[in-house]
Amino acid sequence: MSVAAIRGWCPGAHRPMASGDGLVVRVRPPLGTLSPDQARGLADLAGRFGSGMIDLTTRANLQLRGVTEATHAPLLDGLAALHLLDHDADGEGRQNIVLDPLRPTDTGDRQADVARRLSAGLAAPVFAPLSSKFGFVVDAGPMRRLAATSGDIRIEASGTDLIVRTDGRAAGRIVPDAEAAARHALDLARWFLASGGVGPDGRGRMARHLAAGAVLPTALAGDRMPNPASDPPPPGPSAVGVCVAPAFGQLAAADLRRLAEAGPASLRLTPWRMIVLVGVTDLAAIAGEGLITAPGDPLLSVVACTGAPGCPQASVDTRTLARRLAPLLPPGTRLHVSGCAKGCALPGRSDLTLVGREGRFDLVRDGAPWDDRSRRGLAPHDVAALIGG
Repeated sequence: MSVAAIRGWCPGAHRPMASGDGLVVRVRPPLGTLSPDQARGLADLAGRFGSGMIDLTTRANLQLRGVTEATHAPLLDGLAALHLLDHDADGEGRQNIVLDPLRPTDTGDRQADVARRLSAGLAAPVFAPLSSKFGFVVDAGPMRRLAATSGDIRIEASGTDLIVRTDGRAAGRIVPDAEAAARHALDLARWFLASGGVGPDGRGRMARHLAAGAVLPTALAGDRMPNPASDPPPPGPSAVGVCVAPAFGQLAAADLRRLAEAGPASLRLTPWRMIVLVGVTDLAAIAGEGLITAPGDPLLSVVACTGAPGCPQASVDTRTLARRLAPLLPPGTRLHVSGCAKGCALPGRSDLTLVGREGRFDLVRDGAPWDDRSRRGLAPHDVAALIGG
C-alpha cells in the first residue's frame, strides 16, 4: 500500500497548501467570529477567487478551496479589506487559538478577553519557533465543551475560577483574571520553548514533551481540577442561537451568504465543523440541502474528507459514497470514509472506516485508517451491499 505524505504544517492565508483542486487558503477569523458583513464578503471572495467551496476545520477556521496562483494576491487584498488577514505568514501561524463558541453573550465575555490578550502576546518574536500545530484552547465555562479539541495550553474554569493547564496534566494553576490567565499561558509557552519542546524538525507538542521527561516548574504547575466535560452540541437551537452543520463540514459560498442573511448578530465558528448563528431562532430561514439544522440526520453519522479529485493524496470519490451509505448505517454506527491512510477528517477510531486505495476501498472495523483491514479492494457497490446487508 502506498504511504500518504504527512505534512507537519497547516496552511494559512499567506502560505497556502496545494491540493488537487488548487490552493487551499486558510482564514483565521479573530475570536473565531465573523460579522454578517464579513461572512457575505468572504462568500464573494470564495466565488471570485476560488471554486466557491469553503471547508470548516477542527480548529474553528475556514479554508477557501480552488484558489490559483493568479487569484491568490487579489484574494489576500480582499481578506485584508475584511480585516481577516494577519500581517505575515509567521504571525498567522501562531494564532492557533480555539474559543468556546457557545459562551454567553449577555455578560462580560472574559473568555474573549483572554483570547484577545493571548493573541496579542503571541505576536512577540520570542514565540516564532512554535509550530503552527501548537495550539491554545479557551474553554472557561461551567462545562468544558472543548475537552476533545486538541490544545497544548488550556485556559479553563474550576468552579467560577480561571485556571491554566497544560495538555498532559490533569490539573492547572488558578489565576485571578483574564490578564493573568493570558500571561500565565504565555509563560508556559516560553518555558516549553526554553526547555527544548521544539525539535530540530520544527515540531513539538506539550503532552509529548512532558511525557518525554520534561518537568514543569512548580511556579507554572497547579492542583486545581477543571470543570466537567460535556459532549459537543447537536445541530439545532442552543443557548446562544442556532448550530448549523454543513454536510461533511463544507459550505458552498451561496450557503455562507444565506447564513449571513438569516439575521445573526454574529457567526461563531466551532471545532465541530458547525457554525453558531448567534441570536437566530428561525430555522426556516436557513433550511436547505446540505445544511443540517436538527439532530438525527443520517449524514451526522458519517465523516468524509475531500477525496478525489480535490485532494492529490486520494484515489477515490469519498463524499458521493458517504451520502449513499449514510441512510444504510445501523443506528449508533459511525462511518469514516477516508481518501487515503492519513485520516485527515478523523484522525482516530470509528466503528467503520473505509480507506481509499488505488481506486477502491479497504474496510477497517472499530479502528483508524492506518489499522489492520478486515476487507480489501472493495468497489463502491460492494461496500454498499456489505453495510446495507
